[in-house]
Amino acid sequence: MVGMGWFMCMLMMVCVVSCGEAAPGAKFEELYRSSWAMDHCVNDGEVTKLKLDNSSGAGFESRSKYLFGKVSIQIKLVEGDSAGTVTAFYMSSEGSNHNEFDFEFLGNTTGEPYIVQTNVYVNGVGNREQRLNLWFDPTTEFHTYSILWSKRSVVFMVDETPIRVHKNLEDKGIPFAKDQAMGVYSSIWNADDWATQGGLVKTDWSHAPFIASYKDFKIDACEVPTASDLSKCSGEEQRFWWDEPTVSELSLHQNHQLIWVRANHMIYDYCFDAARFPVTPLECQHHRHL
Repeated sequence: MVGMGWFMCMLMMVCVVSCGEAAPGAKFEELYRSSWAMDHCVNDGEVTKLKLDNSSGAGFESRSKYLFGKVSIQIKLVEGDSAGTVTAFYMSSEGSNHNEFDFEFLGNTTGEPYIVQTNVYVNGVGNREQRLNLWFDPTTEFHTYSILWSKRSVVFMVDETPIRVHKNLEDKGIPFAKDQAMGVYSSIWNADDWATQGGLVKTDWSHAPFIASYKDFKIDACEVPTASDLSKCSGEEQRFWWDEPTVSELSLHQNHQLIWVRANHMIYDYCFDAARFPVTPLECQHHRHL
């Protein structure tokens, strides 16, 4: 009986873990498609490249939409003088009251650290920016950027190190993104009006084309049949691996990692910007880590 109990426990664990909809490590064309400027989106074997020049940027989008799960992409950012450019990797729903989770990589002048900005939109309201310097050069090798979205929280990760946690605080009267299916997107574009040193450093087109490279495309999430049919993914009776407390809550080690990132690499947090927010945003008063 002990052996049978162990077997059933393992079987249940496998069932929970295997609920993701898309197989990890898929080819680009299996999960994504070019969304604009198709001639600036190039597949080169296992690597897909987005190109920005003075005629256009480029972008791609997932073929399906999802409600909860984990999305990951390995990215090698624009090398050299990338000032004025922005490379984005994000999840978003549609419409004016959309939800959105953003990674935005802000270009730099040669030799300066790359800045990563994260943001969270809920019901069309953003203004939750955080910025940090990466602890490595993201232009020389591929690194993994992930968004883990559950009913409990949204976790932004770099090489599996959490850099931000946005918790579900509905019990405090704060809306949380849980009722809109999202697509997965990436793009590169010119944003020299704000991207580098607040727009002081402009894009030097003599360095174009600016190229961001992608590989190892993974989406382990609940795919919705249509953007309006969420029953497959949102019901209380469904259990997915990302709903398990051991996954949707940071471990002690992950908490230490997050504290280290914030202490050593964070350069801006909207929660402490009194000029923009004379009254501290409500979620900032309750989040242990943001």
